[in-house]
Amino acid sequence: MKKYVAEGLGTYALVFCGTGAIIIDQQSDGAVSHTGIAFTFGLIVMSLIYALGDISGAHFNPAVTIAFTVAKRFRLRQVPPYIISQLSGAILASGTLKLLFPYNELLGATQPSGAVVQSFILEFILTFLLMFVIMQVATGNKEKGITAGLAIGSVVLLEAMFAGPICGASMNPARSLAPAIVSGHTEHLWLYLLAPVLGAAAAIPVSKYLLAETPAPGVS
Repeated sequence: MKKYVAEGLGTYALVFCGTGAIIIDQQSDGAVSHTGIAFTFGLIVMSLIYALGDISGAHFNPAVTIAFTVAKRFRLRQVPPYIISQLSGAILASGTLKLLFPYNELLGATQPSGAVVQSFILEFILTFLLMFVIMQVATGNKEKGITAGLAIGSVVLLEAMFAGPICGASMNPARSLAPAIVSGHTEHLWLYLLAPVLGAAAAIPVSKYLLAETPAPGVS
């Protein structure tokens, strides 16, 4: 149960701070700025990994949970409660923001600024890269454990910084689903549910291939 509470709390914090930064930027005529929004997402992810990683693994993202299951690093029976916890935390966060900013139209919901296929491909690639980094640093020696939060948070910040203006750089179905449902703007939501899951899953065989031990010369 502690794992589920940690996933719900972590996803709540992620959505509350990340989409909250978007909302406050709109309410304050750009005081937060696009750079500030990207840093908010990256820093909250980094902080949550250090705070809750030892309890739940710090997924906070259904796409990550599904990808870890594909990689056989996560038990299938734990997937439903993890995703329910993540979605519950995200929806609660968007509900809180709706109470605080009742006249904000989108509540930080992700929307493509150009062609749908463009944003779909971007979300796929962004989540692929994020999951690839997670797979490379989330296990292994102690040094990797120390740097995991910094590495993963940096990828989130980087991708939000350059791709956010085009596709929203969600990389997380829970982060997109919650504000879409609470605000009532569910157009293009399928894109932000499907592309991150496919992108994260696609990263698994690549990561496994690169992590596989190479036999020594002369060893069959």
